[in-house]
Amino acid sequence: MKLFYTDIFVLPLPPGHRFPMEKYSRLRQCLLDSGEFVAADMQPPPPASMEELQRAHDPAYIQRVCDGTLSSNEQKRIGFPWSPGMVERSLRSAGATLAACRTALAEGCSANLAGGTHHAHADRGEGFCIFNDAAVAARAMQAEGHVERVAIIDCDVHQGNGTAAILKGDDSIFTFSIHGARNFPFDKEASDLDIELPDGAEDTAYLAALDAGLDQMFRSIQPELVIYLAGADPYTGDRLGRLNISKAGLAERDRRVLGHCRQRGIPVAIAMAGGYAQPIDDTVAIHATTVLTAKQLFFS
Repeated sequence: MKLFYTDIFVLPLPPGHRFPMEKYSRLRQCLLDSGEFVAADMQPPPPASMEELQRAHDPAYIQRVCDGTLSSNEQKRIGFPWSPGMVERSLRSAGATLAACRTALAEGCSANLAGGTHHAHADRGEGFCIFNDAAVAARAMQAEGHVERVAIIDCDVHQGNGTAAILKGDDSIFTFSIHGARNFPFDKEASDLDIELPDGAEDTAYLAALDAGLDQMFRSIQPELVIYLAGADPYTGDRLGRLNISKAGLAERDRRVLGHCRQRGIPVAIAMAGGYAQPIDDTVAIHATTVLTAKQLFFS
């Protein structure tokens, strides 16, 4: 199973910034330490091209990001100060999901060890998201003639509002988001399917809602590719999650999402999305379980 990583592309952050950038390098090391992967299974991706980005984003917004002319309000909404490293990291993160999609279509499954930047809209970033890697990749796979129908299954605890807005009215890409009802973003967009969960929801309710959502999605579309945002932030110990899903519950979530796809012969590209637990090792362990589950289901 091939994995794509971006942790070598440094995003400089001010002291005390709450985004846990170190989780990405720790995740890569955790997977190497598992004995299930070797260094040759992992590679840095090429950056997304302007042509690829423009299928999902406004050219003027892309230009402001790349040349450093984002306004102070735009940077505040994103949550990161502008820097050349921010640009490089953002282009590579989108490139990693593009690479994971192409690899999944050839080999069955692949993963971006970052990504899942689902709050980015066509003309703006927000919530630590600059370019929407899932929307960029879905549109690219269609433009390259690989697939006609794509499903984006978003299991981050926060609604994929940017994905929903970018792909609104596009019947060829189905957007499914299962998330906390009272969590960010507070002004939500309409996905093709949204399942909202109350604060404190636990494993049983979460998995029942997920099963119902997957059934509805597969009745609505027969995707030729699934992009799976496997957020670690529904975890009970997540600082920003507000749900009470156990590590075992999240592992079962992964088995159900990936198992449905494997049974139907649908390639899957995985992105990690959010995770803000303390200790950070909890987030790393949840992300690692997602990748290890995918390898077991698709390559055993």
